[in-house]
Amino acid sequence: MNKIIVMLVISCFAWPTFAQSNAVDHAKIKEALDDVIDNLEYQYAYKDEKKIDFECIRTQYTSKIKEVNNIVETVLLFEFLLDEFYDNHLILRTNTNSSYRLYAPVYASLINGEPTIVNVWQTQIQNPPKGIIGAQITKFNGLAFDKAIDAFPTHCHDKNDPEIREWIINKILSGRYDQPRILTLRSSNGEEFELDLDKIKLKDNNGYLSARTVNNIGIIRINNSLGIDDLVKEFDQTLDGLSQTEGLVLDLRNTIFGGDTYEARGIMGRFVNESSPYQKHSLIEKSNNNPNIERSWIEYVSPRLTQYEKPVIVLVGRWTGSMGEGLAIGFEGMERGVVMGTEMRRLAGEVFDFNIKNQPFGYKLSDTKLFHVNGTPREKYVPTHYVKQTTIEKDEALEEALALIKKLK
Repeated sequence: MNKIIVMLVISCFAWPTFAQSNAVDHAKIKEALDDVIDNLEYQYAYKDEKKIDFECIRTQYTSKIKEVNNIVETVLLFEFLLDEFYDNHLILRTNTNSSYRLYAPVYASLINGEPTIVNVWQTQIQNPPKGIIGAQITKFNGLAFDKAIDAFPTHCHDKNDPEIREWIINKILSGRYDQPRILTLRSSNGEEFELDLDKIKLKDNNGYLSARTVNNIGIIRINNSLGIDDLVKEFDQTLDGLSQTEGLVLDLRNTIFGGDTYEARGIMGRFVNESSPYQKHSLIEKSNNNPNIERSWIEYVSPRLTQYEKPVIVLVGRWTGSMGEGLAIGFEGMERGVVMGTEMRRLAGEVFDFNIKNQPFGYKLSDTKLFHVNGTPREKYVPTHYVKQTTIEKDEALEEALALIKKLK
């Protein structure tokens, strides 16, 4: 897996020459566009699962090239092209002030056909808004939410398809960097009120992880550092200090950017005493004018240092991403941890970096599928112990984890 993504915001200050210039070469953009679409058709591991009309994509985005006048509009052309695939793992390696963010501090699902807030990132928010779980979203920046979905800048997929519609809903909640994000919500009793997502403040976490004990149960929270190699050394020291605890809660609910297998294998290696399988890979190898052949393999974790042998609960949620998801299914695959929480970010596959011809930026694309060792696609995995979030007044998942460890010990 790749290291933590650092997103570059292009502005008149960061890119003065490009952002203010109209000197773009449409022929080179067309060449780049064709190359990206061809690569998506050939390399993208989830092409067959997606409801993608490549002919529509090629026609629509080729027709928009003439409207591109600068680097900002060039970036947006490719950003919206990738959005046609409604895949949060398929992204550009840059953005602009007009780009959509990668996530929001709340998550909405379709409940009885209506966009409804079902999760709040309570563990990472300084001032979590109360009373919004279960509220329907009726407007976004004053625009009826149905119309906001219709206006989302994609053209070639069915916005009424439930899976696609839910993806678009949450992309709208993520919002553009240069626009407000004011929601009009309707509570269960019919009362309407507003929520400004930009007034929600995220915590500044110090350190790669944080640790504490509650009733002799250790709690280690990974602070979005699964792409930093030094995390492994700090994890080792922290775990050694918790060696006498009765059990461990590994909190992965703030691993939004994922990370690298080095960190994941380093962590998991402290919990097994023999090589253990933790995930399956599947890659389709292609040869011109010959059949496609699947290549699949199981990846193992090797034991390292002193093993922690007490019960382990792994906490996950909507902001557990990529390698965080791999770490969760890995603990379950090794039979060394119980996964507890809600659905994760559902980032599909193993991503690799690709350049875009004639352009100063590239994109990330999954060409290999990833699975739980039991065969479940990682992006479809649901925690064995599901904990529905119903309030932000308390940490329901953590409370259940601590109670379960007391039973398991």
